[in-house]
Amino acid sequence: MPRRWVTVAACLLALAALACEGAGEPGSRPPRETPSPGAAGGIAALGDSISTGFGSCLALVSCERNSWSTGDGLRVDSLYRRLLDRKPALRGRAHNHAGNGARAASLAGQAERAVRDRVDHVTVLIGANDVCRGGIEAMTPVKQFRADIDRGLRVLRQGRPKARVLVVSVPNLYRLWEVGHTDPRAVRAWKRGVCPALLADPASTDPLDRARRAAVRERIVDYNAQLAAACRAYGSRCRYDGGAAYRVRFDLGLVNPLDWFHPNAAGQDRLADVAWRAWGLGS
Repeated sequence: MPRRWVTVAACLLALAALACEGAGEPGSRPPRETPSPGAAGGIAALGDSISTGFGSCLALVSCERNSWSTGDGLRVDSLYRRLLDRKPALRGRAHNHAGNGARAASLAGQAERAVRDRVDHVTVLIGANDVCRGGIEAMTPVKQFRADIDRGLRVLRQGRPKARVLVVSVPNLYRLWEVGHTDPRAVRAWKRGVCPALLADPASTDPLDRARRAAVRERIVDYNAQLAAACRAYGSRCRYDGGAAYRVRFDLGLVNPLDWFHPNAAGQDRLADVAWRAWGLGS
């Protein structure tokens, strides 16, 4: 092939690649801008599958665009999008380090990644898996939970001392059992191993099952008390939500119709709203 035709073909391929990169679904948000190397600022989400948006895109996988904290999709008015409205320079500086199945013991490692990102805002929502993984005998002891939270927050305080941290209360999972244990769809889904400490045999009225659920409810209250105390110990740059997420009256319309447990997009949006008001960044 003559050299001039090779050159033309290469140019056409380059143009096609550019066209593909710019394409997107109708109504989608523009591509994220990549921040300059070493740029500071932005927001990081630490925690578990609630903050990854798990199950909010009609599949049981993470869906970070719907995260109440760092999402950039159109269906959830996340904390990131609200910050972006005030500071457009933060575009592209949303980092989601939450992990599906993460317990409080994972917090320090997630915090290290947030420090490397040099973020100025950090959200922490963790504890559901410390309750849910296995039976009540597998729940993280309250003392250990507090030690794990303190270790994670210490990483943030040492690495990003001026960052603003929001610690969010563990949602009231017992409330979800209350509204769902008579719904056949939820009961069928929960039998597949969803939060067995609370939701195993959800329709049972046996005293042992009732005691098990009561133990889970009490443990969540204890965890939230420790989250509040840990945030106070952190200092003025940490804000606890005051139990705002715990007080959200979740119903089945705010969870996804696959596991009937994780928030759907509407549930994520509700969390974003109460968290934003609790953080006080909009005032």
